[in-house]
Amino acid sequence: MSLRKVALAGAALLVPGLAFAQPVSGVYVAAGAGLNWLQESDVTGTRNLQTPGASTNGSLEFEMGWGGVISVGYGFGNGLRAEIEGTYRQNEVDSVSGFAGLPRPLRVSGTARTYGVMANALYDFDLGLPVVPYLGVGAGYLWTDYDSVEMRIPNGTSATIDGHDGQFAYQGILGAAFPISAVPGLAITAEYRYTATLDAELDTVARVGSAVAARGSTEVENHNHALFVGVRYAFGAAPPPPVVAPAQPAAAPAPARTFLVFFDFDRADLTDRARSIIAEAATNTQRTGTTRIEVSGHADRSGTPQYNQRLSERRAQAVAAELERRGVPRSAMVIQAFGETRPLVPTADGVREPQNRRVEIVLR
Repeated sequence: MSLRKVALAGAALLVPGLAFAQPVSGVYVAAGAGLNWLQESDVTGTRNLQTPGASTNGSLEFEMGWGGVISVGYGFGNGLRAEIEGTYRQNEVDSVSGFAGLPRPLRVSGTARTYGVMANALYDFDLGLPVVPYLGVGAGYLWTDYDSVEMRIPNGTSATIDGHDGQFAYQGILGAAFPISAVPGLAITAEYRYTATLDAELDTVARVGSAVAARGSTEVENHNHALFVGVRYAFGAAPPPPVVAPAQPAAAPAPARTFLVFFDFDRADLTDRARSIIAEAATNTQRTGTTRIEVSGHADRSGTPQYNQRLSERRAQAVAAELERRGVPRSAMVIQAFGETRPLVPTADGVREPQNRRVEIVLR
């Protein structure tokens, strides 16, 4: 047994509720939420906030916070997806450092938020397993919002950063989707996201006691790391295809008097295995005295319907010619071609399915 078969069998035993994934095709919606870590932010005050003998440059550290995303997108059926996302993150300020020359200790409080809209491009990697890893990149416009972020020193002096500023934003996404077999189109997702903006400039007020000493602005950094768990639902997803046993040797299915001849992708020539099956069908025809043989050609859904119709005709003619060469008269055959309209395994459009690339020989 090959390593791939062992892996597939193990995955099936470990995750019985999961479905083997198919590429997302069409419109989908998704949402996720989880932990957000706002990276330490360098803080740079403007000139009119400078304090003689002290620096207004320092850094803020933040507590672990939370965030969430909601998106609507479109899958192109080949692994590529595009989506528009609304996003929100929130963290409480934890501590402050730097600001050389100012009295100690410095105390800080307040909330930092990031929110806005992103456009993402993602690619799903189909590994033939019940989990689909994916990568994505995004760009958009996010607002950095500081809600009463106040730095205080014991002598009553304080500086308050309060306000919001919108800037260009960018992000990278690393995720995995786990399709749910009970609900076609539904998947559980797990993601890591790095999201950042250009430096934001926020209003700042310096006070001595309750009196305003100076007004200006402060530049802050905004780099977010998030771990999100969510759900995704693709509309119009086809039910999972039934598990179909591989074709058995011709001698076994004699009572059914049906023989399946399979073809390689986009081919109509006969393999050695195909010729062996046709030979068995011809022998069975002569042994049982069959007077009517149906030869029906089929194709999978990769390619246009018109092309697949012609391909299924060529396959049916190739099988009929081999039957005739082995003594079956053409007058006893009914040769038909159905293109992609009668799949053995239902699939989405554009999917290559080996069991749909076939000719059926039915003995009547």
